[in-house]
Amino acid sequence: MLNILKKLSKHNRNKDKPAADRGIFVFENTSEVIQAENELKKSGWTIRVMGPPPEIQSGCDLVIEFPLIEELNILRELQQSGLFPLSTVPVTAPLLEPVDLFFTKDYGDYLMVRAANMKITIEKKSLKIVNISGGGCPDVPYLAWQMVGKTLSESPKPINIGHTLCGYALQLAYEELNGKCTE
Repeated sequence: MLNILKKLSKHNRNKDKPAADRGIFVFENTSEVIQAENELKKSGWTIRVMGPPPEIQSGCDLVIEFPLIEELNILRELQQSGLFPLSTVPVTAPLLEPVDLFFTKDYGDYLMVRAANMKITIEKKSLKIVNISGGGCPDVPYLAWQMVGKTLSESPKPINIGHTLCGYALQLAYEELNGKCTE
């Protein structure tokens, strides 16, 4: 019965639901958020990793936004994967809105995308990465060394060479930038 409900609910998922229909999972650390995101996306759930609302922020945090009506099904799936959110918060007020992680700035010949505190800038004509900056994690200089000077297609994916929240945020910026370059 649970599998039938799960399959039916997957067909009715919508990213643009009103705030009252969404909730957020708060985890102990970023590593758990990344694991939960991977598990849920692999199973077809429509979720988004977001910045936490200011009311519940406690540092370099991320939260997972999900369709509130699916809370029990998603929680079961997370628990089967050994992941246990610290809390679930319904998005019922503007102060509890998760924060969008992305910001894009067009500088004419250059395009910059920021995800959380990490920024990646390319030359639009060649798609060559000209700058990586932000964050405070120890792998940021290594990520920049491996990626700057290469085109988006030549560069390693940050998720494959980074091991911190900054590497994860840079991966999000890298994906967003790739998406904008193929529009």
